[in-house]
Amino acid sequence: GHKLEEVRVILSGISVKSSGEAGIAEEIPETGNTLEENVFLKANFVYRKTNSPCFADDTGLFVDALNGEPGVFSARFAGENCTSHDNIVKLISLMKNKTNRSAHFKTVICLVKNETGNYFEGVISGSISHEPRGTNGFGYDSVFIPEGYSKTFAELEPEEKNSLSHRAKAVKKMKEFLK
Repeated sequence: GHKLEEVRVILSGISVKSSGEAGIAEEIPETGNTLEENVFLKANFVYRKTNSPCFADDTGLFVDALNGEPGVFSARFAGENCTSHDNIVKLISLMKNKTNRSAHFKTVICLVKNETGNYFEGVISGSISHEPRGTNGFGYDSVFIPEGYSKTFAELEPEEKNSLSHRAKAVKKMKEFLK
């Protein structure tokens, strides 16, 4: 969905298929303890099934006052079948009395070709807002204010967010590598 659209814009000129489009229906378990482990598990699984180069990405929101949580568990922070809304409600309540609101988003991409994993990382620093703001974006975008901005990711235009986001940084590094 959202991620694929973002990636396709940056990789314009390179054909990108989702795992579904490549004929893979099963959920790939993300059992790793780090973003790096998870992306390798996902990319390698698809590589073995399709025998063609593929990449996977994983993103975590790391909040300093919460010792780096939600981190690798960002997507299921509020429980197994939770929504983004549930995750945001939990995060905002945990941050209620915290004065240190600094956080960073980190995306790690693993590109598997010729059975080796190549890793690309993108990080953006910022802070957690006191309440959700904005309607663009997805995930934690409505509570993350990138450094140097007063708006959350969800208040920025998609083009603006894509020009500075963690995912964009990682994808651009992969694009350079592929050239």
